[in-house]
Amino acid sequence: MSNTVSTNEWKVPEGCLVNGKWVETAQQFSVLDKFSGATIAQVYAADQDLVATAIRSLRLAVGAGAPAPHERAQVLRRAAFGLEAHRDRIANVMVAEAGFVTSDAHGEIDRAIITLNLSAEETTRLIGGMVPFAASPGAHNRVGFTVRYPVGVVCAITPFNSPLNTVLHKVAPAWGAGNAIVLKPSAYTPLTSALLADILLEAGMPPEFLSVLQGEGDTVGSWLLKEEAIAFYTFTGSTRVGHIIQAAAGLRRTQMELGSIASTVLCADADLESAIPKIANATFRKAGQVCTSVQRLYVERSIVDDVAERLVRAAATLPAGDPRNPAVRVGPLITEEAAISTESRLAQARQLGAKVLCGGERQRSVIQPTVLINVPDESNAWCQEAFAPLVALRPFDTFEEALESANATPYGLSAGVFSRDINRCMKAARTLRFGTVQINETSSARSDIMPFGGVKDSGFGKEGPWHAMREMTEERLIVINP
Repeated sequence: MSNTVSTNEWKVPEGCLVNGKWVETAQQFSVLDKFSGATIAQVYAADQDLVATAIRSLRLAVGAGAPAPHERAQVLRRAAFGLEAHRDRIANVMVAEAGFVTSDAHGEIDRAIITLNLSAEETTRLIGGMVPFAASPGAHNRVGFTVRYPVGVVCAITPFNSPLNTVLHKVAPAWGAGNAIVLKPSAYTPLTSALLADILLEAGMPPEFLSVLQGEGDTVGSWLLKEEAIAFYTFTGSTRVGHIIQAAAGLRRTQMELGSIASTVLCADADLESAIPKIANATFRKAGQVCTSVQRLYVERSIVDDVAERLVRAAATLPAGDPRNPAVRVGPLITEEAAISTESRLAQARQLGAKVLCGGERQRSVIQPTVLINVPDESNAWCQEAFAPLVALRPFDTFEEALESANATPYGLSAGVFSRDINRCMKAARTLRFGTVQINETSSARSDIMPFGGVKDSGFGKEGPWHAMREMTEERLIVINP
C-alpha cells in the first residue's frame, strides 16, 4: 500500500483515523480526479467493527473530559496556522478530488482559516446566563445561572462541495465546546478531510477526541446511525438523507442543512452594475454546486432583456474546463453522471419551451455556464435543485408575484433581493420564508460568522461558530438557595 496520493506525490493519509492512528481495512474505494477521471488514491473504508471501536474510544474521551477552553482555543488557532502552512498542498488536493478551480480552492482555505479563528474566540467565551429570580415572589434571595456543557460525541457527516470549510463549521465548534468528534466525509472528497485531521493532530488536538471514518453513506453512514453513544448529528446534504438521519436519531439532537432551490429577485431599480457580477459569481462558482447558488432569478419585466444580455456576457467571461488551467473559471461537476443528468435536465427544459441563451454544452463532467429563459414550472431546471452551473430567468410584473413564486417550493435556505426601494426590501424580509434573506446581495452570499441554516425541507439548526456551539452544548441551570 502506498501512503501517498500518486499525483504530484501529495502525502495524504489513506486510512481511517481512530485514536491517533491511521488504520487500514480490508475494503478500499477509489478517489478520482474530477476532470480527468483518473484514479488519484485508494482509500481504506471503515468496516462496522472499526466504527464501533472509534465510538467507544470517543466516548471514553468524553468521560475523561476535554482540555480547558483556553487549550482548546489554542489548538484551533494553531490549526489555522497549519492550514496556511500547507495551503498549496491542500489546494492541489481540492482541485483534484473536488474539481475546484484554483481560486475556489484558495477561497475555501481562506474561509476555513476564518472559521477556525472564530471558533477559537467563541471557545473561551462559551457561557450561560443569569436567571432573574427576583421576578418571582419569595425567590428574590436565590441566585440562578446557566452553564453550558458538551453534549458528548458529535457525528459530522459532510458534503463534497465544501470539503474543508463546511467540515470545519462542524468540527471546530464541536471541539471548541468540548465534544469528541467522529467525522464521515463525502466519499467523493475524503483526502481533504484526512489532511485536515493531520493538521488538527499536529496542532495538539488530543487524538482520542477525533476520528475520521471514510466510506459510503449507505454503509459507514448507516452504521454511525446505529451507534447510540453518539449524542448529536450534524449533517449537510440532501433532504432525503436528512429524513433518514432524523428518523434514526430519535430524541438525540441534530442540525441539518439540506436541499435548496435558491431564488434571487432583481428589481428594475437595482444597481445592475453591482448586481450582475454578484449574480454570475453566485450562479457559476464551484460549477453551481453550492446549496445557495442562484438557480431561480426573478427579473422585473422592464429590464429582463437587459439583464439576460448582461448575464450572457458575464457567462462568456467564465470559461469551463480543466480546473488546473488558470484561464478556466468553472470546473467540472463532481461526476460525469451528474453532468449527464444536467444535460438531460436542459434537454427537457428545451422540449417544454425554454430557451437556452448560452451554454449547456457538456464535455465529460464539464458543463458550460448556462442561462435559460421561459422555463416552465414543470421543468426540472425550475422545480428541482440543479446543483449545476445554470440559472433560469423569469420575468415578473409585480413584486408580490415574485415573492410568492420564490416561496412556492418545499425549500427555504436562502434568498436574495436587489432593490433600492426600502419598502420592497422590508416586505421581502417579512414575506420570504427562508433561513436567510439577503438585501442587495444574492442568495449565495455568506460570512462565516453569521447564523446559517434553513427552514422547511432545507432543514433546521444553525451553523456559524457562536450558534453551532450552542447547538452542541447542554444548558444546565444551577440554583443556589441561601
